[in-house]
Amino acid sequence: MSEQTPPVCSYEGSDYQQSFWDQGGRAYEDAAEAIALKRLLPPGGELLLELGAGAGRNTPRYQNFKRVVLLDYSRTQLEQARDRLGYTDRYIYVAADVYQLPFVDQRFDAATMIRTLHHMAEPQLALAQVHRVLAAEAAFILEFANKRNLKAMLRYLLRKQDWSPYTRDPVEFAALNFDFHPKAVRTDLRAVGFKLVRQLTVSHFRAGALKRAFPPKFLAGLDSLLQWTGSFVQVTPSVFTLAKAVQSGPAAGGEALFQCPVCGTALPGTEADLHCEGCSAVWPYRDGIYDFRVGSPG
Repeated sequence: MSEQTPPVCSYEGSDYQQSFWDQGGRAYEDAAEAIALKRLLPPGGELLLELGAGAGRNTPRYQNFKRVVLLDYSRTQLEQARDRLGYTDRYIYVAADVYQLPFVDQRFDAATMIRTLHHMAEPQLALAQVHRVLAAEAAFILEFANKRNLKAMLRYLLRKQDWSPYTRDPVEFAALNFDFHPKAVRTDLRAVGFKLVRQLTVSHFRAGALKRAFPPKFLAGLDSLLQWTGSFVQVTPSVFTLAKAVQSGPAAGGEALFQCPVCGTALPGTEADLHCEGCSAVWPYRDGIYDFRVGSPG
């Protein structure tokens, strides 16, 4: 492993949950995403990895899993999640870089990555790390921002934007904020070892005028009726995919959950600072949060 990874978008110190979700007029989007998640989640399991968990908006929706690992690069986001969800054995809070996941191989039997891939400058590298830590046939639910959406296509037709929604390269519309072509995402998933199972289109009615005119519950109900069209065409701003991990090698032995993100040595133990016997690194555990951010002050 290397300490040199692509840049990370950090929400450290942000009130994102409150300003964007609680008070940002996005009750419709939240409800539509909840419907998509319910349709794609497996009936249950032992251990789920929530990548880009933030303040834990979606975490209560994983009730069928015995334990959930909430991973985010921002410690303050995880503190908000911990304060909302509590100190319990069911939730494990981890501050880490998705490009250097601090988990042993094939440890999880499901993972989700919602509203997170759009911050990835190297999406295939991130997806490869997710694949590494998933067990054979584990479910992976990925949401991504779709560059080939109806609004972008119309703006391109009217020459109100320079970039084409039809090319497969991502568009960076703000620093470390990317929209992806659906075919490019599917190619990346297959390249790292996932097989695509299902696609849903979400947020069909993400327009200010519609959200002002109709209640969120009504729009989410209409959205639910149309999500199945994702199997054939993807022209919404948000797309959900369900993939399964294809594995050929053996899973990591032992009971360890964590491994050193620098050298890959397994790290036995929990609820305490973790000391790596391979490279002598020490990964702190403070106030219920493990911190594996390479180069972080801790």
